Amino acid sequence: MTALFLRFTLFFSVVVPLLCSCQAQQKSSKRQPNIVLIMADDLGFEALSVYGGESYETPRLSQLAEEGMLFENCYSTPLCTPSRVQIMTGKYNFRNYMAFGMLPRGETTFGHLMKEAGYRTGIVGKWQLYGNPHQRELFDTVGTRPQAAGFDEYCLWQIEERGLRFKNPYLEMTDRPLQTYDGAYGPDLFTDYAVDFIERHRDTSFFLYFPMTLVHDPFQPTPAQEAFEEFDPESGVNDTTYFAPMMTYMDRLVGRIVDQIEASGLQENTLLLFIGDNGTDRDVVSTWQDQRIRGDKGHPTEFGTHVPMIARWPGTISPGARNANLVDFTDFLPTLLDAAGHPLPDSLVTDGISFYPLLLQQEDAPTRDWVFCHYAPRWGRFEPARYVHDHRWKLYEDGRFYDLQNDLMEERPLSLEDLPKEGRKAWDNFEGVLERMR
Repeated sequence: MTALFLRFTLFFSVVVPLLCSCQAQQKSSKRQPNIVLIMADDLGFEALSVYGGESYETPRLSQLAEEGMLFENCYSTPLCTPSRVQIMTGKYNFRNYMAFGMLPRGETTFGHLMKEAGYRTGIVGKWQLYGNPHQRELFDTVGTRPQAAGFDEYCLWQIEERGLRFKNPYLEMTDRPLQTYDGAYGPDLFTDYAVDFIERHRDTSFFLYFPMTLVHDPFQPTPAQEAFEEFDPESGVNDTTYFAPMMTYMDRLVGRIVDQIEASGLQENTLLLFIGDNGTDRDVVSTWQDQRIRGDKGHPTEFGTHVPMIARWPGTISPGARNANLVDFTDFLPTLLDAAGHPLPDSLVTDGISFYPLLLQQEDAPTRDWVFCHYAPRWGRFEPARYVHDHRWKLYEDGRFYDLQNDLMEERPLSLEDLPKEGRKAWDNFEGVLERMR
């Protein structure tokens, strides 16, 4: 009895605490998840088959949706710079949107915050946030360079100069000056850099932001086509017949990123997010749910702001999941920090709601009741607009009100007197949101 008692005493006083200590050390030393955020340029939801699109071959994105979670209701702003400023800062545009092509100096971005959280940060693709010479002269100011926005490493098109983005791209990298890469294809170079970034940082936590240049115009041949070899990128060709091959090539490059994550053995510790920045180009007509749909980039409509969103994280996100909750671009910044286990700074103003609990399918996950947009593009022919909408109803600040469930194209504005009780309630709620967001 005494010997047995002593053995139990030894086990509980020495061995059990040691095991608990080891488990605690393992838990505390567990790496933060890597995060890769890919944003296609000018890609509305109607272009992808996983949303009912019928025009383009995008098998790798379909595979992403099968392996992860498809968000059915993600909304951007109607135009690229407003969307980029919003997603990077977590703020609606009335707080900090200054001018087209610029991110105001001094803004805190998800690059800064992910660095503070202990991440190595990288960005590849399209910058367009410092202002080209014309924009800097027009607005009499400059925007922000990538390292000043919190990124340790970069390979980018259009920081201070514009140049070409596809064949013979004019690019700047962290350790290389601005130069033309004759014969190369910009999207390939971005993806090469991204793949290398993932492999080089496989042993640390990294955040990689990939705002793509595809599938923005000019619509031109890709390296997958015979026409590419002899194509002169200075010719001014902008032919929508090349849009479909560009979609397929964009899909292929997303697949390369996924393949590298797996080749580096990081798939179960990497959250991959894929989105578009605004609606599809207005020169592109696609088939969606047996309808011919014209892209509506630049306009504050369903087909100007409803973008694809897919999240993949094997072992954490259930495969084949679909999520109907509303998401807008202010939500990404708090979500990234939530995934990193890093609190939002008390001094930071953000309009976003983290959708990280939605990725985990938590029953008590907070959700948003509406999406707000302050759209003041300050660019070209596009008109400003302010509006609020939920899954069904939409109110513009000028008083136009639509039932999106029965009028997706916003052709029949409704008066308050025409509305059922739930429509009147939505109108009242939305007026309150517009007032608070002045």
